[in-house]
Amino acid sequence: MKPTVIAVAGKGGTGKTTICGLIIQHLAESGKGPILAVDADPNSNLNEVLGVEVEMTLGDIREKLKFQDSIADELPPNMTKQEYTEFMFGDALIEGDDFDLLVMGRTQGPGCYCYINGVLKAQIDKYQSGYRYLVVDNEAGLEHISRGILPHVDILLLVSDASRRGVQAAGRAAEMVREQNMNPKMMKLIVNRAPGGKLDEGVMEEIKKQGLDLLGVLPNDEAIYRYDAEGRPSSTVPKDNPVRQALRETLAKIDL
Repeated sequence: MKPTVIAVAGKGGTGKTTICGLIIQHLAESGKGPILAVDADPNSNLNEVLGVEVEMTLGDIREKLKFQDSIADELPPNMTKQEYTEFMFGDALIEGDDFDLLVMGRTQGPGCYCYINGVLKAQIDKYQSGYRYLVVDNEAGLEHISRGILPHVDILLLVSDASRRGVQAAGRAAEMVREQNMNPKMMKLIVNRAPGGKLDEGVMEEIKKQGLDLLGVLPNDEAIYRYDAEGRPSSTVPKDNPVRQALRETLAKIDL
């Protein structure tokens, strides 16, 4: 089975991760599983939005592998280091009732992410055929798309806040997608945290100027903020929450 890959991207502070979590929740509640959620942003916290406890990330395992002596000390009988390494990477997949979650995490200290990016690609390649949807919370720079870490991208959702600067940032991301021939089948804009769920004329003009295809507008919402402030998973706000309602209507436009 070849999954539908939904990549969500946007600069920090736009609510990208919250929207990604709400999309996953929507797909699960709509009976569109199985779903693999991938937190591919080293600075992200998708697990908190989804209410999932993470004990081990791919980054954690990568750091552990730096110290080969410690691996040798805990190596089970009749298992090679390579086999044990694969076992640990497999253990990073968090299995749930509605979706599974794979967390990239961050490595400690300076250095290139090339190794952990390669591990993430290998794990996605290994698991993807078992899912109908692959939903990826990307970093702002779209590295995982440009480097081919994702198998393909069917739907790229760029998230902006309701400011001209936010839309300009989304426009730069869209231009990067075009310049680097990332070739998603569909690229759309979602504007988040709009006062009253409406955009003023200046922001609409900027969207047009940037050549962005506006899919939907989500309202600013006190409940989403309150859930986050209290440490509750924001993806579990009630179904009649204005943001969840607006997101359902938005996703229906692309048959999700």
